[in-house]
Amino acid sequence: MQKIRLFSYGTLQNTAVQHETFGRELTGYSDQLLGYKLEMVKIQDNNVVALSGESHHPIAVASESDSISGKVFEITAEELVQSDQYEVDDYKRVLGKMQSGTSAWVYVSADAL
Repeated sequence: MQKIRLFSYGTLQNTAVQHETFGRELTGYSDQLLGYKLEMVKIQDNNVVALSGESHHPIAVASESDSISGKVFEITAEELVQSDQYEVDDYKRVLGKMQSGTSAWVYVSADAL
C-alpha cells in the first residue's frame, strides 16, 4: 500500500484529533514547509472546535522568505480523504516543498489560492 506524506503544523498533530479522524495515532518526523508563514483563523465549524478544543487554528499563508515547522506523517489514500473531511473550507490542500527536499500534502489558506 502506497504511503502519502501529509505535513501538519497544527491540530492534526493533536493525538485526540488523530484518533477521531484516522482511528489511530500517527507517527511522523519533524520538517519545515518552505514558502509559508502562520496566521490564525477563527473556526466556524462547532464539531472541529469541539474536537480540537480551540476556536482559532493556525493557517499557512504564502510568504516566500518564511518557513513553518511541523511534522510529516505517512498516511494512506483513505486517510488523506479523511483529513480532507476534517479540514474546514478556510483550508485547501496543496503539494508543498519541505526543507528536507521532499514534498508533502499540506493545508493552506484557501484565500491564498
